[in-house]
Amino acid sequence: MKDAIQIRGLKKSYGSHMVLNGLDLQIKKGEIFALLGVNGAGKTTTLECIESLRKYDSGTITVNGKMGIQLQSSSLPAHIRPMEAVKLFAKWNKTKIDDAMLDGLGIKEMEKTQYIQLSTGQKRRLHLALALIGDPDIIFLDEPTAGLDVEGRLSLHEQIRKLRHIGKTIILASHDMAEVETLCDRIAILNNGNIVFCGTASELTDRVGRKYVVHIRTQQGNNTFETDNIEDTLISLLGELKQKKIHVLDIKVDRGTLEEHFIEMAGRDA
Repeated sequence: MKDAIQIRGLKKSYGSHMVLNGLDLQIKKGEIFALLGVNGAGKTTTLECIESLRKYDSGTITVNGKMGIQLQSSSLPAHIRPMEAVKLFAKWNKTKIDDAMLDGLGIKEMEKTQYIQLSTGQKRRLHLALALIGDPDIIFLDEPTAGLDVEGRLSLHEQIRKLRHIGKTIILASHDMAEVETLCDRIAILNNGNIVFCGTASELTDRVGRKYVVHIRTQQGNNTFETDNIEDTLISLLGELKQKKIHVLDIKVDRGTLEEHFIEMAGRDA
């Protein structure tokens, strides 16, 4: 099966500043893929080149399918109503309106409300509906849950999973590492215009180390220890405390978060 997107030797500079240094990247069909990077790493430029919103200097980008783009912000008129926007986008795309998709996102429930009166969650759902008009194969989501409450985030996550289930390719840009770890099949990390990692969250953890943090509470107080080898560390600590006849009241072990691993990889040279 062909990749949804193939990038070969992508280069882009702004004047003398090289932003992308011969980027190579493949995104598989039917996966949720996250492109991550600190500010200035080239993430936005890469996405804009793929979306044909920005010209690049050299290299090739092959897109196998129709694209739909959900931007973080929208320039919709303040007083337009959701169904008016849907009909307008359907006319631009020369396609029929998918009533089932609109029902699933709850668009018809707010059809009489002006855009300016919509909540953040309702706007996010409307932006997603507009991106899905025309039944795209590849969907770009830019900070799709920014500003949403917990219920809104969970609802939108479920919609994203449903899109993957029916074979859509989702490309996600997010600063929420928990969201990325929950949703994405693979992630790529950009640093100084180069891909420094591409794989699953577990593979990233294996590459940079497990980074466990051990919290031990005893009658003498609390202590915290960092380690890459949880088994040896616990055996050593508990043996030492037993030898000193110090009673352990509680032990807690935290695994390094995806955010910590991302900082380790993306921020290393930033």
